[in-house]
Amino acid sequence: MPVSDAWRERLASARDDRLRQRRWRKRRVKPSATLDFAGNDYLGLAQEPRVQNAQAEGARRFGAGAGASHLVSGHLGTHEALEAALAEWTGRERALLFSTGYMANLGVLQSLADAHTAIFQDRLNHASLLDGATLSGARSRRYHHRDGEDLQRLLARSTATHKLVVSDGVFSMDGDVADIATLARVSREHSAWLMIDDAHGFGVLGENGRGCVEGVTREDVPILVGTLGKALGTAGAFVAGDAALIEHITQFARSYVYTTAQPPSIAAATLEALSIVRQEPQRRRQLFEHIATFRREAPLLGLPLAHSATPIQPLMLGSEARVMTWADTLAQRGISVGAIRPPTVPEGEARLRITLSARHTQADLHRLLEGLNACQREEAACHA
Repeated sequence: MPVSDAWRERLASARDDRLRQRRWRKRRVKPSATLDFAGNDYLGLAQEPRVQNAQAEGARRFGAGAGASHLVSGHLGTHEALEAALAEWTGRERALLFSTGYMANLGVLQSLADAHTAIFQDRLNHASLLDGATLSGARSRRYHHRDGEDLQRLLARSTATHKLVVSDGVFSMDGDVADIATLARVSREHSAWLMIDDAHGFGVLGENGRGCVEGVTREDVPILVGTLGKALGTAGAFVAGDAALIEHITQFARSYVYTTAQPPSIAAATLEALSIVRQEPQRRRQLFEHIATFRREAPLLGLPLAHSATPIQPLMLGSEARVMTWADTLAQRGISVGAIRPPTVPEGEARLRITLSARHTQADLHRLLEGLNACQREEAACHA
């Protein structure tokens, strides 16, 4: 068989398997009029005119792209200013920008861990953390979700020279929050470093929006990763920590060294977004009012909400077919929600992933609840 035919057969087999499982994913261009309850723009900053204007001005001033990696000639003044602002905001000595959150997690784990390292991860950690551990060549174990006792047991049995505990801050498909205090205590007891990926908490959680590690010392969480494309509404990510850590990652993280720097216009927009987060706490208050409203009203309709106090509100439907039917019904009403199925979540735990934003209105929430109730009525009618 010619090589090209062998490859085509392999691709066709993979496609057919996914189609048979009814898990083939399709990209859809989102209509501009869609009411978005699927994205992660938690504070509405992606649509904020001041952020948009800062991005446009950044492009005019610095160019559309950085033109090179940070270590060649792509590190500009706006990047330096943003790193300094992020370090100050998170209470760390330094911060380092990455082009995406996925690249940040790959780079941190690949640069810190090796065959002499044992990595301990929450079972529900994001794929980028799991992939970063694999890339590093370290021995990797996964402890039960939010289970400090299981982590304690695994750490006690490890004879590795270096130990690294890794957890999401807010779990992206469930919306629950890691027990940072327990993770920090257990890590200290076993001389392990703790890394928290606060992608969905940064800008949202904490009294001042510093995320799920607000109030926790940098000694307890020496490695902090955050993303900029969620609550801050722009793009990219950062890792923050002490100077020695950041310098090491700068030198050894392949996803940092060998890629073009973040566009300077994005850095300029993010500086403006960070300033708004710091100066306008009413955005977080508005967001949490929406969360309270949704969690009060949804159970009155009999909707099967998961336990989450964050903007991520999973509606646990179980059946993949049921999830797709509900998502299609909502789409016909001009409402976009996340239809989440395996392998993103475990078998039997398919769900609608509903995300709330400060930009939503009470009328938007009412429209969403009406749509979800209509899904229930149509389902009941089909089974009558």
